[in-house]
Amino acid sequence: MAASILRRCWGSLLAQRCRTGDVPVLHNGQTWRRAQAPGSIASGRRAGNSPAGERGVAPWVAVVGLEIHAQISSNSKLFSGSQVQFAAPPNSLVSFFDASLPGTLPALNRRCVEAAVMTGLALNCRINKKSLFDRKHYFYADLPAGYQITQQRLPVAVNGSLSYSLCVGGKKNQMVTRTVRIKQIQLEQDSGKSLHDDTRSQTLIDLNRAGVGLMEVVMEPDMSSGEEAAAAVRELQLILQTLGSSQAIMAEGQLRVDANVSVHHPGEAYGVRTEVKNINSARFLARAIDYEIQRQIKELENGQTVMNETRAFDYKLGCTIPMRDKEGKQDYRFMPEPNLPPLILYDSKSLPANMNHQQVVNIDWIRERLPDLPSVKRVKLVEQYGILPEHSFTLLNEDGLMEFFQNVVRQTQMNPKKVIGWILNDMLCYLKQHNLTVKESPVSSLLLADLLNLLERGAISSSAAKQVFEELWKGEGKTPLQIVKEKKLELIQDQQEFEQICQAVMEGHQEEVMEIKKGNRKVLNKLIGLVQRTTRGRADPVLVKQILEKRLSQ
Repeated sequence: MAASILRRCWGSLLAQRCRTGDVPVLHNGQTWRRAQAPGSIASGRRAGNSPAGERGVAPWVAVVGLEIHAQISSNSKLFSGSQVQFAAPPNSLVSFFDASLPGTLPALNRRCVEAAVMTGLALNCRINKKSLFDRKHYFYADLPAGYQITQQRLPVAVNGSLSYSLCVGGKKNQMVTRTVRIKQIQLEQDSGKSLHDDTRSQTLIDLNRAGVGLMEVVMEPDMSSGEEAAAAVRELQLILQTLGSSQAIMAEGQLRVDANVSVHHPGEAYGVRTEVKNINSARFLARAIDYEIQRQIKELENGQTVMNETRAFDYKLGCTIPMRDKEGKQDYRFMPEPNLPPLILYDSKSLPANMNHQQVVNIDWIRERLPDLPSVKRVKLVEQYGILPEHSFTLLNEDGLMEFFQNVVRQTQMNPKKVIGWILNDMLCYLKQHNLTVKESPVSSLLLADLLNLLERGAISSSAAKQVFEELWKGEGKTPLQIVKEKKLELIQDQQEFEQICQAVMEGHQEEVMEIKKGNRKVLNKLIGLVQRTTRGRADPVLVKQILEKRLSQ
């Protein structure tokens, strides 16, 4: 009840701010200012000697850091043998250790360690050959032990970096690459899940998730907007999925993001930060961060202070709402985990000769088996097929689309630059409209390749090819050639028939003919379209244009 009242209050407040025009907006890409209602006077606060300050508008710089929890792709949990399965019946995958029964001890999952090392190497981190486990104490119903086993003092990987790209420019057709530093990657166990039943005023606990292995990737505050943060998270998601260290499906809670946000004037110390917790969508992450930046600017410009607190993002209202005061490190009472020895990793140089290789984690062995990362795959796509860099991003961002594209290219004579147009403008558009994945597409790579081969050989026109694609999408099991014959979509080969159709169109549209003869060549496209309509897409547009131009010049 209280939560719903609070959400309504926030929604009313946000609507009021929008009506008065008193909503902060993005300024100059990374500097923020408050938008003014028509006729209002900008704030007189200044920030150094910046041009914006001289105009009477106080600029702001936003600072964004991320903490990302990725669920490790493993058959069992981090410290117990319980199975990991999404959407299993409540409390059906809980061992004695997960329930924190007295006398139970943790046993470290080797697969989880290897996944963390692999991720650290892919993110250019230094892998610590010795790392330690700690207890982080806090009391909540879904944490039976009253503490979480994590790596606070000495994590498994430190000092890395992640390069990501985002679109800029008015048409979003320019790609810029930026880099965010990775402070550390640490292994830790997940908590259970609290299910709140407002109708019965009770909370139910599901411990299936308790003890599932997590990698926490801590990013330094090197970003300044929601768009940058979302791009960094998408790139990390692709890397994790490429490595197989995490499925990183955000909709299933396998990738959850906490955003730390603050604002300050240029040249001043960072402002007080707030943390927006548990965001499970890149789009919502961008919205949450941008809203929080605006909210903090509003608070400060009204002479108020920003609280060091934890907030949640309400995606329906599009705003953040307070959850609780931010807990300091001292509240967690970190202490060494007494039941786990230091985690020792080896490389080829430090591995003892008499050591059983099956019982240790070899950093170099993992490094040698790293697959091509998304950045490398994009470069190869551009170099091999001559496509645009932004097209390579789309191919990799959609699961299975790159493989689909490559399969089509292998089976068709069409230039890859033309194939990519069909993939992105037609195939992907249909998938989005019907909310399907690439694997669920009724048009296979073989069928699309057969269609493009017909088009490339000149057997059908491009408009007829679109009609065939529509028929293929119905999934009736017909081949492109069968559809072409049934619908009689073959190109007209008879030159005399062509001449007669073009002459008939010209005779029926004398006004357009006169316009063209006066010098308005754009009207010629209309005549070409009319011929195409008359032939139901069976006319070659190039040949039609040649015939029309010849007759118009007579």
